[in-house]
Amino acid sequence: VQLQACGGGLVQAGGSLRLSCAVSGILVNLNTWGWYRQAPGKQRDLVASITSGGSTNFADSVKGRFTISRDNAKNTVYLQVSSLKPEDTGVYYCNTDPPMRVFWGRGTQVTVSS
Repeated sequence: VQLQACGGGLVQAGGSLRLSCAVSGILVNLNTWGWYRQAPGKQRDLVASITSGGSTNFADSVKGRFTISRDNAKNTVYLQVSSLKPEDTGVYYCNTDPPMRVFWGRGTQVTVSS
């Protein structure tokens, strides 16, 4: 199984990005998937998840600003991040929810400037 996250970058506060997680070796529509964020010096936290049935859930800090989705044909999970704030800065990872230790990849860096 390989997970490759991309789409991060440097963006001004209020901006948007779309993060992608291309998955190989396991079907994204058969599991619950999540996006996790690790801010500098902090633990890695779940910010959004999507179940096999398509139900979504979000951390309070990102509700109304982030959207999670998946494309079964591309076997890819997305995180649309909007109205970004400096506190959204961190490395974003995708993994199953709950996470599998062996699935952690390099993540993608999102940096929000004020």
